[in-house]
Amino acid sequence: MIKSFWLILLTVVIVFACKRKEKDKPGNNDYLPVNSFILSQVKHVDTSMYPIMKAEKMNSDSTWDTTFVKREDFRKLAEDFLTVPDLTDISIGKDYKEDKFLDNDLNRVVVTYTPLKDNLEIIKEEVVIAQGNAGSDRIHSIIIEKIKDGKDSTIHKRLLWQTDEKFQVVTLVEKNGQPVATKTTEVTWNPSDQ
Repeated sequence: MIKSFWLILLTVVIVFACKRKEKDKPGNNDYLPVNSFILSQVKHVDTSMYPIMKAEKMNSDSTWDTTFVKREDFRKLAEDFLTVPDLTDISIGKDYKEDKFLDNDLNRVVVTYTPLKDNLEIIKEEVVIAQGNAGSDRIHSIIIEKIKDGKDSTIHKRLLWQTDEKFQVVTLVEKNGQPVATKTTEVTWNPSDQ
């Protein structure tokens, strides 16, 4: 009787320890898989027949320069999104906190990730989920802000990904004693317009 009690207790401890170890592995937190989602969007556009347009402008007072984009160049244009640190990796995600907000007026859920300490590249990651009928919720948009300090400049990027439509990258470069240089790139492939 006592022997079986210790055996059961030992089994429970081992199972609990294994589950705890499994939870601490990279990729085992409850954060939304933003990187995987964007990669799936890029793969979809890579294999589609959508016309892809790129519009760029430097600073706020310039005009847009618009061109068609070759399918093989799309992934390179999306590189800022594809290189964002993956918060589902526990070694990265442990430095961020998750907040959820339900906007009943817009029928949206907003999930926000913010850093718990200074000097992290991602300063905000926000996922907007459009609520649908049972089981048809979908990611509407993803907004990411990141900052990278260099030797003589600071680069601040604001990234917006709108599901199945477009993405936008706004790059602000600050150098000591110079005005902020701004570059906006918007890439669209909106299949709903076809």
